[in-house]
Amino acid sequence: MEYNHQSIEQKWQKYWADHQTFKTEESTEKPKYYVLDMFPYPSGAGLHVGHPLGYIASDIFSRYKRLKGFNVLHPMGYDSFGLPAEQYAIQTGQHPAITTETNIQRYREQLDNIGFSYDWSREVRTSNPDYYRWTQWIFMQAFDAWYNKTSDKAESIASLKEHFASNGSSGIHAEADEDVLSFTAEEWNAFSEEEQQTELLKYRLAYLRESTVNWCPAFGTVLANDEVINGVSERGGFPVEQKKMMQWSMRITAYADRLLRGLDTIDWPEPLVEMQRNWIGKSVGASVKFPVPQLNENIEVFTTRVDTIFGVSFVVLAPEHELVSSLTTDEQRSEVEAYIEKTSKKSELDRMADAKTVSGAFTGSYAKHPITGEDVQIWIADYVLASYGTGAVMAVPSGDQRDYLFAKHFNLPIIPISDSQDISEAADPNKDGRYINSDFINGMTYQEAVPALIERLASLKLGKAKINFRMRDAIFGRQRYWGEPVPVYFKNNLPYLIKEEELPLLLPEVDKYLPTETGEPPLGRAEGWKYQDEYEYELSTMPGWAGSSWYWFRYMDPKNEGQFASPDAVEYWKAVDLYIGGSEHATGHLLYSRFWNKFLKDMGYHNEEEPFKKLINQGMIQGRSNFVYRLLDEEGRGTNTFVSLGLKDQYNTVPLHVDVNIVHNDVLDLEKFKEFRPDFTNAEFILENGKYICGTEVEKMSKSKYNVVNPDDIISQYGADTLRLYEMFLGPLEQAKPWNTNGIEGVYKFLRKVWRLFHDAEGNFQVSDEEPSKAEYKALHKIIKKVEEDIERFSFNTSVSAFMICVNELTDLKCNKRKILQDLIIVLESYAPHITEELWSLLGNAPGTISYAEYPKFNPEYLVESEFAYPVSINGKMKMNLPLALDLDQSAVEAILKENADVQKYIDGKPVKKIIFVKGKIINIVV
Repeated sequence: MEYNHQSIEQKWQKYWADHQTFKTEESTEKPKYYVLDMFPYPSGAGLHVGHPLGYIASDIFSRYKRLKGFNVLHPMGYDSFGLPAEQYAIQTGQHPAITTETNIQRYREQLDNIGFSYDWSREVRTSNPDYYRWTQWIFMQAFDAWYNKTSDKAESIASLKEHFASNGSSGIHAEADEDVLSFTAEEWNAFSEEEQQTELLKYRLAYLRESTVNWCPAFGTVLANDEVINGVSERGGFPVEQKKMMQWSMRITAYADRLLRGLDTIDWPEPLVEMQRNWIGKSVGASVKFPVPQLNENIEVFTTRVDTIFGVSFVVLAPEHELVSSLTTDEQRSEVEAYIEKTSKKSELDRMADAKTVSGAFTGSYAKHPITGEDVQIWIADYVLASYGTGAVMAVPSGDQRDYLFAKHFNLPIIPISDSQDISEAADPNKDGRYINSDFINGMTYQEAVPALIERLASLKLGKAKINFRMRDAIFGRQRYWGEPVPVYFKNNLPYLIKEEELPLLLPEVDKYLPTETGEPPLGRAEGWKYQDEYEYELSTMPGWAGSSWYWFRYMDPKNEGQFASPDAVEYWKAVDLYIGGSEHATGHLLYSRFWNKFLKDMGYHNEEEPFKKLINQGMIQGRSNFVYRLLDEEGRGTNTFVSLGLKDQYNTVPLHVDVNIVHNDVLDLEKFKEFRPDFTNAEFILENGKYICGTEVEKMSKSKYNVVNPDDIISQYGADTLRLYEMFLGPLEQAKPWNTNGIEGVYKFLRKVWRLFHDAEGNFQVSDEEPSKAEYKALHKIIKKVEEDIERFSFNTSVSAFMICVNELTDLKCNKRKILQDLIIVLESYAPHITEELWSLLGNAPGTISYAEYPKFNPEYLVESEFAYPVSINGKMKMNLPLALDLDQSAVEAILKENADVQKYIDGKPVKKIIFVKGKIINIVV
């Protein structure tokens, strides 16, 4: 019987599904282990061979942990809300739910074909109402919560209302908007309902306020910062502009310090940790107010260099700053408004990245220096961002390069403030030396000046020490259809929650998936969609990250109708032990998930501060493109003739991508090429040695480059076990590596070799119960040790090489011993589950039980060497190998050498001057 991967793999995939082999229960004495893949979005294109890399790694680890006696939770589901399905709906009129269901079925079919050990009974989909009711419920908890800085945790809004009713605003230390009111208990109790709700909105963790957002007209929605690349949308490359609008936000900034501290407690890749640290961006400095007497207002700035305050020669506001309009004089208004219009077309990332272009506009107004009282010009410039700090900076040209370039460009003063500064050609931010031109801190050092300045500013009520974070609150809304409805209605223009028993708030039907003619989001098209037939619902839906920010909890208890997950299930599974996914989610999904996890902990729903204990970023599998070379005529036009790679330099040619699926070992299938490009049906080929050889290049896998390899094709030809092994064999998990189908034959041959260990030359199953030899035990125990060590350190590629060496050794030994082969396939099961299931069954074991067998115990005694083949040299020249027992001493070895005929032949009767013997290393005879 030959190895037939197709029948074997179909058989066991059906068996696993029918018997729910990988269904996980909590009622067990085994230790738990939770392995999770990053939530996939089911796209219409399905999977290419690059997508399953992380899934295969997590599946190997899951299967290995089962063999090691763990109760493993390894679930899968779909992040099924999102833009692609909605864009398709806009183009075709088809409901996004239909597209999503079709895509999920395609994904599921492909995932099943690869043989993953997922517990499919726990599958979740973010777009199912039984799931998103709990996403809505979590939003409601955040709306009804505030962050108490004193206790350093979120608390119920009810406790804040009680405090206001008893003590007013006195004694409240909260993360809140800047414009919170001061009031007594009597004043609070006298407020109208609208006044109380307006004030509470300034404290809520989920709140509504006017924000500057990334508006993408092509999508008709707001995008998060991490969804904007170089001023265009990450998906589709559409222009993005800055726009002010009322928008739901989540007060993630309340958790900034905890998010930062938590990074020291988790086992994540350092580059990813550093990305989060930089995104959170903690800065220690001071808040300083520059009075503007004509408006009876202050311009507040945050600075990490309060010591440079006497070097301030102007103040710069972000063009979006709320005071710009009132500060702008009539003489400057047209210039300022033109500049604001120009800036609105740039994204924040563009503005931060462009350090060379200097631009700005003078408002015509002046602020007062907080200490000297001197007039300071107020400018606007796009290098200041409304979303960072206060949207204003005190410009110190002598100490900051952007301020320096700005001052040079607009001929503004540059004041030296240190006796160690050199500002002849650039700003000098050093903190050495002593201050000059700096009023009462002249002669002081940096360490002396900072506390003195903060004390002076505090006494003037114009400044204080402050910690600032770069991270902004998270925008929590999309002006789209295909997302979770926000469970809010409006009364007197203020938001109120619907009742919990009214969840889920279902997506209504609409006639089109476009904004209304008056510019409202698509939900504005829903007929009669009002709360209690009276109040307007929120028309924005939740952002794409909402459903994926808590999904690991739902996998713990996916069918629970009364809770997002039961306390018992959450207490059992606790947190994800191993999370595998792409590094592109560093400042999006991973940050938001940590935030929601901490919030739910604060509210008493679980006890884990961090959701993902260990995280691994798998590298990208790149495409390996193939090229044909089209002959050009004398005028540079393409002809119908194609030149093989080795001959192309003799002609004038242009390279064209060709479908890699019609190329085998870089040899082009000429007939399939003519079918691939009907315009080349009559193509002619200049061959080399009767073949057309294609060129190659490593690029990103994409349809446009014709280098996408479908795993279905690989599985059909070589099998899922081959695909799994080959993807691991390509290189270290974390590194990028090119896909090259040319190398897959070797892995397929390896599996056939494994099969032949269990069968005789005629293909009959034949396994012996004889006691294995020492050499056979040695080969087995080397692989037991190697694979255990490799999997524990996630070095899967080296395991595959070791398997090949082991099987070659056993083949050379003609090993068919049950004691060796049964343990071998248990070790191999994690990597190649189908062939090992079949062989396990042929060995007489109960079907399906290999997944829960015990991983073989390594016995080091089998690796202890009793003999060594010594290289024997005569006068330093290697002549032969001589196997000797390792426990022999020099005198015993010398005696053997005197009696050995081969050694004596090489000595050729010459007198021996010395014998150099190094145990377990060498023998050198000097004659």
